[in-house]
Amino acid sequence: MSRSALVGNVTAMLEDAGFTVSDRCAIRPKSFDVAARRGDDLVLVKILGNIDAFNEATGHEMRRLGSYLRATPLVIGLRSRDEDLKPDVVYFRHGVPVFSPDTAYNLFIENVPPLIYAAPGGLYVNIDGDMLADEREDREWSLGQLANELGVSRRTVSKYEDGMNASIEVAMALEDLFEAPLTSPVDVLDGADEVHETDPTPDDPDADPDDEEVLTVLTRAGFRVHPTLRSPFKAVSEDEDDRSSEDVVLTGNSAFTKAAEKRARIMSSIGHVAQTRSVYFVDHAKQESVDGTALIEREELAEMRNAEELREVIRERSKREEAA
Repeated sequence: MSRSALVGNVTAMLEDAGFTVSDRCAIRPKSFDVAARRGDDLVLVKILGNIDAFNEATGHEMRRLGSYLRATPLVIGLRSRDEDLKPDVVYFRHGVPVFSPDTAYNLFIENVPPLIYAAPGGLYVNIDGDMLADEREDREWSLGQLANELGVSRRTVSKYEDGMNASIEVAMALEDLFEAPLTSPVDVLDGADEVHETDPTPDDPDADPDDEEVLTVLTRAGFRVHPTLRSPFKAVSEDEDDRSSEDVVLTGNSAFTKAAEKRARIMSSIGHVAQTRSVYFVDHAKQESVDGTALIEREELAEMRNAEELREVIRERSKREEAA
């Protein structure tokens, strides 16, 4: 299957699952292919035939964007090396959850989350430690008795009850012993970090020298500016005094060319899904917006006194396009 067909299939699956999906980020380099929202859940999805193509720089960018946009970064792929990804298993690459289209279908369409995740050493599951302790105490078994049944140490059983995860073999043995479900699913959207230790969110990269002037003006106007390296936008800007999603602004900056217009359209689509605003700074513009992305000339920006004035201009120019 070609990557384009795979992207189309995954996008259709997300739409069938009730997600609003952005236009595909058909530019390079790109950290994610589509943004998708269902209710309060916003995901940034990278779609790959072979997940080995997902490198550290892209993983770091997706994790940063997840933090800025209050989104979950995900990779949906077919295989690693020459081996297909196992169904209903969550893998991790550079701190980002990775799984197959079949797993995505079960999660998003069937509402059946995966139970298994891959980590160094094999496949693991989450053990409900409180339930395990209750079942053991109901049987009036000591930690040592259960340890003997499992062929592990007493200390290991104690760790299971304290929340340590277990191999599939141990989990199956526990459920056979107690004839009760003792595993809990991997919460991909909210709790993936609980089953996979990750480093803190990577620091912001340095801004492109061509963007420094605009980003400096935004900072002086009261925005916290996060430069990006592999996104359709050059930065994500947050109002220092208001962290609501509507005051997060996807920010672009370049001469107003056909390529810039294409980026502005993609930014608008992503902003619609992510519930953010978008703005593109240009030298000269004959129009005020592109599909809801406000266009502001650099000279206008330099004359603005604060973040509120900038936000108002962005709102007004976006509204005019919507009204048109």
